[in-house]
Amino acid sequence: MSSAANKLNSIIEQFAELEPRERLELLLEYAEGLPPLPPRFQAERDRAEHRVHECQTAVFLWVEVVDSRVQIYAEVAPEAPTVQGFVGILVEAFCGASPDDVLVAPADLLQRLGLVESLGMVRMRGLQAIFTRIRREVAAAAAAVSEAHVDSKRDT
Repeated sequence: MSSAANKLNSIIEQFAELEPRERLELLLEYAEGLPPLPPRFQAERDRAEHRVHECQTAVFLWVEVVDSRVQIYAEVAPEAPTVQGFVGILVEAFCGASPDDVLVAPADLLQRLGLVESLGMVRMRGLQAIFTRIRREVAAAAAAVSEAHVDSKRDT
């Protein structure tokens, strides 16, 4: 099992052991751990680029694959700590992972975390959109890296 899968399973186990109210408290801890957005992305954020439009909360995501490792940068409106927490979980689990690790992560992650009963359906749709966006961008970035690798081999 990969280190990303181990991290994600560990996070899922943490949530599984808790009552719904305690899960929300743990989610808030992950919100506090979300790193600030690097300055190099702030101009794009100010132009409303990279926003996850399916989420009612202002969420901005940047996903990169550098040296075959995923990097996720995000900014979430401070008045939405549960959304910040979920993004914090994704950053914790997937930063430094291989693209394949992100792409094979369970699609039902929100259910596995036990958050469905604690959060409303509108919020759940937004959180699922964030997760889907990350997976889609990882797939696109990995494909671009792969294509560049094939092109460079053809040129030699």
